Amino acid sequence: MWWTMPTSAVDFFDQCVVENKIAVLVGDFLLSQGLLLSVRQQQFHLLEIVSRAVKEMAEGELLQMEKARRLDIREEIYYDIIRQKTASLIAAACSAGAASTATDEADVERIRLFGEKTGMAFQIRDDLFDFGTDDVGKPLGIDIKEKKMTLPLIYALSKTDRTTRRRIINIVKNESDKAEKVAEVIQFVRQSGGLEYAREVMYQYRQEAFDLLDKVPESEAREALRDLLLFVTERQK
Repeated sequence: MWWTMPTSAVDFFDQCVVENKIAVLVGDFLLSQGLLLSVRQQQFHLLEIVSRAVKEMAEGELLQMEKARRLDIREEIYYDIIRQKTASLIAAACSAGAASTATDEADVERIRLFGEKTGMAFQIRDDLFDFGTDDVGKPLGIDIKEKKMTLPLIYALSKTDRTTRRRIINIVKNESDKAEKVAEVIQFVRQSGGLEYAREVMYQYRQEAFDLLDKVPESEAREALRDLLLFVTERQK
């Protein structure tokens, strides 16, 4: 087994970096294979779906990088970022699968929207892990350390006074490398109702996805998508 237990925090960080690079490379390889198959089979509609997703993911990443410098992300901007960065990929996967077999364009669009709603819920669930108490395989506070403004933090900042807001933003911007300061931000979000609010939004997206799925004819594929949606919103890691 190539994965070994790290002996220190530094080793753990280095191992995570390596694993992330491998994951990115494997993802790039699979993407290129999908594009090549679409060209070979002359499935240009599928090629368009995947290419659009790649474009949106890049735009979402650039938008997040731009906003990270000023930490001025409002809730609607946050939704734009995760819709492009995360939801567009899942939407494209669902859309391509449906378009490859279905003849009803309305059903294909419903499945695409289902994938988008699922992707939104998935990302919010991932954001919640950053403030949790359980060992989920994701270092606690990693989004804060990377200066990412996630939904729980955005909500908490919107509900506090100006002085506290400035203090918390200053920590994220200038002191996110200090464990005690990161812990302070996490505690602030927990006490401000940020986790409850984000969880509520996640379940709202989930319900919207279920509603879309209910309009699609019954099939094994529909049940598999239902199971996927439950998994991404109830997963523990």
